[in-house]
Amino acid sequence: MSTVGSTSQTTQSVLAGLQRTESVNKKSTDDQKTQFLTLLTTQLRNQDPMNPMENAEVTSQLAQMSTVDGIERLNGLFQSFVDGQASADGVNAAALLGRGVLVEGKALSLTEAGAVGGLEIDGPADKVTLTIRDSSGIAVANIEMKDLDAGSHNFVWDGTADDGTRAADGVYSISVAATLGGEKVTGRTLQFAPVTSIIRGPTSTDVQVGSLGIFKLSDIKQIL
Repeated sequence: MSTVGSTSQTTQSVLAGLQRTESVNKKSTDDQKTQFLTLLTTQLRNQDPMNPMENAEVTSQLAQMSTVDGIERLNGLFQSFVDGQASADGVNAAALLGRGVLVEGKALSLTEAGAVGGLEIDGPADKVTLTIRDSSGIAVANIEMKDLDAGSHNFVWDGTADDGTRAADGVYSISVAATLGGEKVTGRTLQFAPVTSIIRGPTSTDVQVGSLGIFKLSDIKQIL
């Protein structure tokens, strides 16, 4: 795996790969055509004059060659599409460097400026309660939210505890409880961190999100 340093480097790498793929595919197809025509010519030259090859048989072999050629071209186009998609993912991911994102997680980091977190619910909810706990598991604060649509949402905690005091800076845990008309709505908490690097893998482009680890682009719920 290699780190994508910039959009320019990603584009150059993909273009170079496409050129190599096109060259190899063309050479392979040309070799197959030459071999087929050589074989067909040899068959026609050495056929039995008393029992010559029928036109239908020649046509069938030419049709088979045409099918093989079409498949080769289709494979080449598909590979170009895959490489192009990988290039687009790399370019999109590079734009995330330094940006804050929300990914699935249960931690909430409180600083002097406050804390940013998020939640995701699978359906609409008329009542959502976020519970913030300290390292001992004691509830420090509760944040109430109402009438949320399905999907991801962010929130800001200024550090004020339920008793009105200012909570100490540090890492807290969060949990979410959501309901609609008294019925439970499935949800999960999201954690905030900056994108620190882009990782180009053999099959996908991933991102390093702070100290949280490596995530796929599809794992990012919000870009803040």
